[in-house]
Amino acid sequence: MSGLLQLLIITGIIVGWLELSHRFRPSSPLRLQTFDWTVSKTSTGLKAIGWIEIINPHKRMEIMVPELEVKPVLLGKEKVREIEIKTHVITYHPDEESRLDGYWQAYILKSEKNTRAQIIIELEEQGSVDAIKSVENIWVDFNWISYGPFGRIRSKQGAVIPIKKPNTLSPDKAYFKQYKDCQVLPIKTHLLGPLDDIVDVVSTYASQIVRPGDILTIGETPIAIMQGRYIHPSTVKPGFLARLLCHAFHPTSSLATACGLQTLVDISGPSRVLISFLIGTLGRLLFIRGIFYRLAGNQARLIDDITGTTPPYDQTIVLGPESPRDLCEKVSSHLGIDVAIVDVNDLGRVKILATSRKCKKSYLHKALRTNPAGNANEQTPLVLVRP
Repeated sequence: MSGLLQLLIITGIIVGWLELSHRFRPSSPLRLQTFDWTVSKTSTGLKAIGWIEIINPHKRMEIMVPELEVKPVLLGKEKVREIEIKTHVITYHPDEESRLDGYWQAYILKSEKNTRAQIIIELEEQGSVDAIKSVENIWVDFNWISYGPFGRIRSKQGAVIPIKKPNTLSPDKAYFKQYKDCQVLPIKTHLLGPLDDIVDVVSTYASQIVRPGDILTIGETPIAIMQGRYIHPSTVKPGFLARLLCHAFHPTSSLATACGLQTLVDISGPSRVLISFLIGTLGRLLFIRGIFYRLAGNQARLIDDITGTTPPYDQTIVLGPESPRDLCEKVSSHLGIDVAIVDVNDLGRVKILATSRKCKKSYLHKALRTNPAGNANEQTPLVLVRP
């Protein structure tokens, strides 16, 4: 009995140490969001104008932002090197005069306050007059420093600004793939990101071709990306638990890297992850698989590590979507048809995260088994299933 008591005490000490080290790790509460981007043509190229907002939700802590850098990257299927990029940052702090010279002066962000800046990105052709036509998207990296009681922390966040968008499908040009019990239509969209709203996206690309009885499926990862649920690995600081346990997962798992597993630890907590791992290991010894993923929380199955999705998000860790059932009901009410959020791969694995009330999951499993949306860079996050 004394041996069991000692084991419980040691376990309690380890769990307590993990929780304390996790809760008191250096972290900044600052959040950055970007919005209201517009793109217009100029005589020599293009101009993109948008806004960023940095928010301090902490009730007491004042945090300094000594540095902010905006770094745009041009994305396209052809050469984009003959284009000069000019970036301007105009600060609009609530208690300071705006700076027009592009310099980010160290700023103190008081508790429960926010500040804004306007971002201007100008693209100018230097050689070929057709160079601008090759630009499909602008990926903008926002790099900033938080400075306060937690130390000095570097943060990184990116967003896509679409330049080119595919034409919307009309009913006479919607060519469905024919199967035994249904027809399936992958729907191409622009490269989605946090600037997009899912209702606006389905309205633009699907509303003209849906009809009663259809089911619209939406990819799990694009939903999460539109919700801004992706993290650059450089901002993840793996702890001892993540560095130790990640070696126990299959090499192809998104939890097989220290940053991937630390992302789950940050969501579910170190105690839950450790206890789930120990019980899951015991289950594997008894030939029972999947216990860890059932105990560690929904995100354990949904996290996609880097390379798990289409560029430029292939360099980020993408979480699972938030409130998928509510989102299905919202889109279903807007379109007047059933909606499902799914995760499908080329191995015939179909995972249905959520559906609207009347959607038949067994029917969707059969319809999506061949993965009509594809697993490469097809940019077809919407798939319409028609009986």
